[in-house]
Amino acid sequence: MNIEFKISKKPVVYDKAIRFLEKRVEKVKNGGREFIWILEHPTTFTGGIRFNKNEIIDKSISIKKTNRGGKITLHNPGQKIVYFVINLNKRKKNIRNLVRQIENIIINFLKFYGIKSNADRKNIGIWVNNKKIAAIGIRVSRWVAYHGFSINVNNNLEDYKKIIPCGLDNNKITSIKNEGSKYKNINENLKKVISEYLSKI
Repeated sequence: MNIEFKISKKPVVYDKAIRFLEKRVEKVKNGGREFIWILEHPTTFTGGIRFNKNEIIDKSISIKKTNRGGKITLHNPGQKIVYFVINLNKRKKNIRNLVRQIENIIINFLKFYGIKSNADRKNIGIWVNNKKIAAIGIRVSRWVAYHGFSINVNNNLEDYKKIIPCGLDNNKITSIKNEGSKYKNINENLKKVISEYLSKI
């Protein structure tokens, strides 16, 4: 598969990233190259299509509404985000398989850092000892899947106390750093694992 990988070393403003992503979606719908983007955002709170205002604890924060699945979540420096635009018309038209392979990507990425994690059928995302370390949110339009997932690496987990993240207890969030692991070669290892599992989507 002919896929473009993009890695941004400096945080990218959320709105700018989403505008870019949505333009890329239209290109892929018209036969353009699929796309994977590894990046970080400045501190931003986003609300998915199931977002509820009752999930905001700190009323001073602003929420960016988005068309991805899920509820309210946080992006901040030290959290790695992987956006993708994948054309399922040229792959398996199976959204459940797509989610499963994203879960496998995250689980196997975390093994680089000695972290054993698992998926949960009831609560989407990846978990370490009942604490969430990664969130998944996707949207599919004309069998083109986009948005992606985020992994807490060494971000400030205190920011989660301003919301009820993904409808969860905000104390049930962790990160690679919080698990006591060193976090080297994040971008390289992410790209390696993503490349391995893309053929299974």
